Amino acid sequence: MNFNTIFLKSFRVLLLPLAALYGLIIIIRNRLFDKDVLKSAAFNFPIICVGNLAVGGTGKSPMVEYLLELLSPRFKMATLSRGYKRKTKGYALANEQTTALEIGDEPMQFALKFPKVAVAVGEERIVAIPHLLQDHPELQAIILDDAFQHRTVRAGFNILLTEYSNLYTSDFFLPTGDLRDEWASAKRAQVIIVTKCPPDMDEQMKSTILRELKPMPSQKVFFTCIEYGIPYHICDSSIQYAIHSIDEVMLVCGIANPKPLKDYLLQKATTYYQQDYPDHHIFSIDDLKEMKQKFDDIAVDRKLFITTEKDAVRLIKFKDELRGLPFFVIPIRHRILFDESWHFNELLIKFIQDFNFNPTS
Repeated sequence: MNFNTIFLKSFRVLLLPLAALYGLIIIIRNRLFDKDVLKSAAFNFPIICVGNLAVGGTGKSPMVEYLLELLSPRFKMATLSRGYKRKTKGYALANEQTTALEIGDEPMQFALKFPKVAVAVGEERIVAIPHLLQDHPELQAIILDDAFQHRTVRAGFNILLTEYSNLYTSDFFLPTGDLRDEWASAKRAQVIIVTKCPPDMDEQMKSTILRELKPMPSQKVFFTCIEYGIPYHICDSSIQYAIHSIDEVMLVCGIANPKPLKDYLLQKATTYYQQDYPDHHIFSIDDLKEMKQKFDDIAVDRKLFITTEKDAVRLIKFKDELRGLPFFVIPIRHRILFDESWHFNELLIKFIQDFNFNPTS
């Protein structure tokens, strides 16, 4: 553990009174919703919510993509996100001219990868959902991205993500920990998914986590690991390049938790150099010049840029500058462990097919 890590953890412990106050506010808020003092709305329509109790990267965007890959060939689907760090306000529906600055990087990523899916953003989901249904009356289901803690809307199916190395049951409220909601909120989820598990996770490890999470009898728990695909060129997805052990990589990354990707590159490449940016960073031309300068300083022939799909939607505005560079995007997806993908898939398909409105659920 380096000095910065020790200092950060010590500093966050000093903020424990603030965390306790924040936690108390969250608990009171939840009880007001539970007692119907604060109102929430349920729609007579299949709505699937993907979220977590903590801040940071638990894999929400790849999970939304997993759902879209599964469901969009069968149903008319839409996604609704807040549109974090976009430069616009209110409800907006993506079209062919939309940019990441207008709707945010994750929604832009969905729009590019799933052109037949309606992609919308709106801070107030309870207002945005009727707009979306009016714009697309043919819809059969909506996926709410990162909305578990937004209780003004009651989704019919809640998927709660928690990271293997930082389970919500061993975490604490912000700013001492990473929790933005209380442990008890997990009971509202139909499905809990433990993400970023070791690919070789065994039954004993699975049982240990189940004892820790203590799911209710009605809840299903699944375990996923990260899988990285073959990188493709940022300007032309038909151009692919598999990373070789003799390659050197310049990693350009502005996401919440880049550690799994860094660990992956350590295994795949001779070495990698990192150019880190804050989560959701808006790249400038000066950033691009700095990347290129550091890349040129790598004194080998076998070298390439690697970035994430979330970062790529914020870099693609420099398409003309990137076209001639070996600048590749690495896709990421969830793989459900223990041969249980069929069960998870069946739950989602059945929820939409057999949807039965229950305003009190």
